[in-house]
Amino acid sequence: MPWIKTVALPDATGFLKKQYDAAIKRAGRIWNIVGIMSPNPRVMKSSMDFYGAIMFGQSPLSRSQREMLAVVTSAANHCIY
Repeated sequence: MPWIKTVALPDATGFLKKQYDAAIKRAGRIWNIVGIMSPNPRVMKSSMDFYGAIMFGQSPLSRSQREMLAVVTSAANHCIY
């Protein structure tokens, strides 16, 4: 349970609802990392755009290498990936 008060999907309106809808289209659900940003949907959008650029943009690293880096970083930080 997060300590940050989040906005539940049924309560989302306006720009936040648009971001939630995009998250559901992209991932099939609202992951906690997305929901925790619900009090500031502009930050949520910027974060998801940044993630998209890192993971799917042009890079000398393959998609597999980028995923491996994400997994190793999460493990080093004791985070569930």
